[in-house]
Amino acid sequence: MKILLAPSETKSLGGNREFKLENLSFTNLNRVRGNLIDEYEAILKRGNFDELKELFGLKKQEDIQKRIDEYFSNQAKEAILRYTGVVFDYLDYLSLDESAKEYINNNVLIFSNLYGVVKPNDFILNYKLKQGAKVGSLKPEVLYKEALKNILDKELEEEDILDIRAGFYNKFYKPSKFYTTLKFLKNGKVVSHWAKAYRGLVLRYCAINSIQSIKDFISMPIEGLNLKEIRESKNFQEIIYEVEQ
Repeated sequence: MKILLAPSETKSLGGNREFKLENLSFTNLNRVRGNLIDEYEAILKRGNFDELKELFGLKKQEDIQKRIDEYFSNQAKEAILRYTGVVFDYLDYLSLDESAKEYINNNVLIFSNLYGVVKPNDFILNYKLKQGAKVGSLKPEVLYKEALKNILDKELEEEDILDIRAGFYNKFYKPSKFYTTLKFLKNGKVVSHWAKAYRGLVLRYCAINSIQSIKDFISMPIEGLNLKEIRESKNFQEIIYEVEQ
């Protein structure tokens, strides 16, 4: 089973390795990645405040400059440790045992506005790129869409797919085969922001229990979540959980 995961806007500082594009997984993406990275770095070097403000989604000059300096420090860190949003907080990767960490590294694919898709143990930089922002004339989701379809359709051909990404990342890649998504309800209403926390919790439980199929996933108890319903359509099924009070 493979789990599709969105990135986070927030990222940790620093790193202990030099970034090298050729060391990322899915090397057949590197031509597309290289084009986007070249344009991204050109914008950073130009230093146009209005352009950078739109690219980063930041307003203060000092915050923008910090992001530029951090990026060009060339300090790379594993993607699973670089991203620090709510999903990653609730996964709490560093607290997992080695077997569960290995599960995450082998079974999760993290989508990235700059790199397309990476594996958790790929070393990436502390980049800042607002979701949906153009990089010059380039739209990352358009640039990656065709390449990712060819690459990931093959990668996922024999796998069950659990897609816990935010909906925006369907613009990068939507599975061609049948896949599974999740929805969380509280008092009968769809949970929005805190859905990220429950996705992180689900991911943690998958790792601890080494879940290898959707069948095993459905039968796995998750503390604080009650399986309410499974809705199936032509291309995917949606597992609906009720959040305990």
